[in-house]
Parts: sequence; structure tokens; C-alpha cells
Amino acid sequence: MYEELNMELTDEHNMIKEEAHKFAKEVLRPAGLELDKIYDPKEMIKSPVLWETLKKAYELKYHTVLLPDSLGGAGVDPLGAHIIFEELGWGSVDLAISISVSSLPAFGILMVPTDRLLEEVLFPFCNDKDASIIGCWAITEPDHGSDTLCPYTPQFHNSEIKGQCKATLDGDEWVINGQKSAWVSNGTIATHALLFVNIDPAQGMAGGGICIVPLSSAGVSKGAPLNKMGQRALNQGEIFFDNVRIPEEYMLVGPDAYEGMVDIVLATANAAMGAFFTGLARAAYEEALEYSKQRVQGGKILFEHELIKHKLFEMFMNIEAARAISRSAMVYNYTNIPPKVEYSIASKVFCTNVAYKVTSNALQIFGGYGLAKEYPIEKFFRDARAGLIEDGSNDSLMLTGAHHL
Repeated sequence: MYEELNMELTDEHNMIKEEAHKFAKEVLRPAGLELDKIYDPKEMIKSPVLWETLKKAYELKYHTVLLPDSLGGAGVDPLGAHIIFEELGWGSVDLAISISVSSLPAFGILMVPTDRLLEEVLFPFCNDKDASIIGCWAITEPDHGSDTLCPYTPQFHNSEIKGQCKATLDGDEWVINGQKSAWVSNGTIATHALLFVNIDPAQGMAGGGICIVPLSSAGVSKGAPLNKMGQRALNQGEIFFDNVRIPEEYMLVGPDAYEGMVDIVLATANAAMGAFFTGLARAAYEEALEYSKQRVQGGKILFEHELIKHKLFEMFMNIEAARAISRSAMVYNYTNIPPKVEYSIASKVFCTNVAYKVTSNALQIFGGYGLAKEYPIEKFFRDARAGLIEDGSNDSLMLTGAHHL
């Protein structure tokens, strides 16, 4: 466990930290390593290890961290959410992301609540203890990735750039047609989607809408789960919509409010990614530090070599900086609307870069053993590399963040 520098942490925060770390250590870490070994992602999503892990997370209400206790959620404050997300990322960042993404349809409803959506989707989700209700964030498309995540930029209003998944109002129902790409997190195991669609092509990407789609609806089909280099325990896959009908009330926002909602979702998701990858970086650093005190090279333990000490302290500094920026961004943007999205973007970009650098240096300290499946470092490294691309590639996100400066 890291040294806590926040002297104002409450007893509740400390309890949250201890419980989340225990779950991450005893459940998430071994499950993530076990699932990573399954070569075929079709077999991975059938594994009892996956479903037992998700069930345990749901029993502890980690799937409702972003939801208030007044509606049945975990009811933790933003600082408590950061503490939980960092610990889950420390345990297994791929499973941590899966658990968090499962809440996005419910989170979307929270922004625009109606009695029907609360009763039919949000309350059942919050009360779920066996992972029978799983959400996904369906925004990425075959021809659109990070360009879906640049609200309030000129290109977001370019009529030549518009989403492929379209929704048309027909009476009191919306009819949805199109495809979401293989990068939809939880895509092939989800029961509900927070779906981003195009409604008014003349407005470009800004002419969108956000709706809830039960994935058991007629016309919904799914592709094969994606076979990836890293974050293999995070299920991802395509979703197809062929004349799928949803009630008019299931459309949360249309073009008039779409850009603002994208801004809120991006700020929320990127802040969470900063916390997750701070945890991953810490996991790699701790493994490297422990190994350096046991492995002998050149007649003395690795830690006694000045180069190793230098690497480890640089890792330590970067992780502390990552925790500082990710906490600040999360506490501010989970408290204030509209959020300052540039701070969440800075958190996501900085922390994923730190995780990639730290896991790379940790692997180097392990030497040849760092490449071996015997140790978790090579998984940490592969998982960290994915973080530079998911939830918006870092290069593109920085351009969006810079626009807000």
C-alpha cells in the first residue's frame, strides 16, 4: 500500500482503500492473470473465472461507484471513487475498466432521469448482485474513433464528418441502423448500451444523440470478441443495429444537448482512466522494487546498483505525480458541471504515459524474466500500451484539450 499524503482522509476513506485493495489483491490480480492466459477470447468470455470475478465486484457494488446511494449506488464521494479506481487498476486494469464501463448506461440515465428509465434500467442495475446486467459504451465506429471525442472543436461541427450509426424518429419510437466497431468495451457481453448515434447529419458529429438500447432488442447482433495484445480480460467487440426500435423516452439527449453530454462523459471517463493507470503503474513499480531487493547481479542485489536506484526513484516520482493530477481532475470534474474537460484529458494522457514508461522500466529491471509469463510484468506492459489508445488516443485528446486552453 502506498503512503497516503492526504492528511484529511476520513476513516471511511481509509476503510474504502483497505477493502478495495483487499479485493484487488485477492480477486482481481489472480483473475486478470488467469484470464490473460486464455488465447481464444471466445473461450475467455465463457470462463467461470470472469463471471465469478464480475459477480464478486457487483456484490461489493463496485459497478455502482459513479452512482448515488439515494438511487441504490455505492454513494462514494469523488475522492473515494479515485481511491477505489486506483486500487482496481492496481489489481487488473482490464477488469477494472470492464467493471467501470458496465455502469455507463446507468450513468447516462442519471444525467437525464425519467421514472421509466429509473424503473426499467437504473434500479435493476444498482440492485444487481450477479452481473446479469452489464453496460457498454457504444461510441467508436469503423470510420470514427477519437474524432467522436472532440466536443466544442471546429471539426466536431464539420458537416463532412458524421457518425455512421443513425437514429430516425418514427412516431413514438426511434429506429436505429448502423454499426459500432470492435473496440466497444464489454461489447459482446453487455446487456445494455449507452449508444451514441447521429440524428442530424448537417451538424456533423455535433448532430448526435445518446440513447439506452437493451441489446436483447430485435435487430441487434454482435460480432466476435476482439483478440488483442493487451487488456485481454476486457471484452471488446462489434455491435450491429438493423432497424432496432427503442421507445422515444430511451433517447436521453438529442442534438441540442449532445455536445455538452459528450463533454461530461469524456471528462468522467478520462478522469477514471487516470486513476486506473496510476494503479497499474504502481503495480509495476512495486513488483520491480521487490524484485530488485532479491535478484543478484554483479555480485550484489540489483537495488545496490546506482542505475537501478535511479530508475526506481524516477518511477516513484512519476506515480506520485500521476496520483496528484488524477485525483485533482476527478474531484473537480465529478463535482462541477460543466466540467473542465482539459484537466481530465491531462490526467488520462499523463497517467497512461506514466504507466507505459513505468511498466517498460520495470520490465527492463526484470531483464529476461520480464518477458516471461512467470511474472506479471509483461502483462502490465501490454496492458499499459493499450492505454495510450483507448478512450481517445493520447495524440488526438491532446489536440482537443489544447483547444480549451
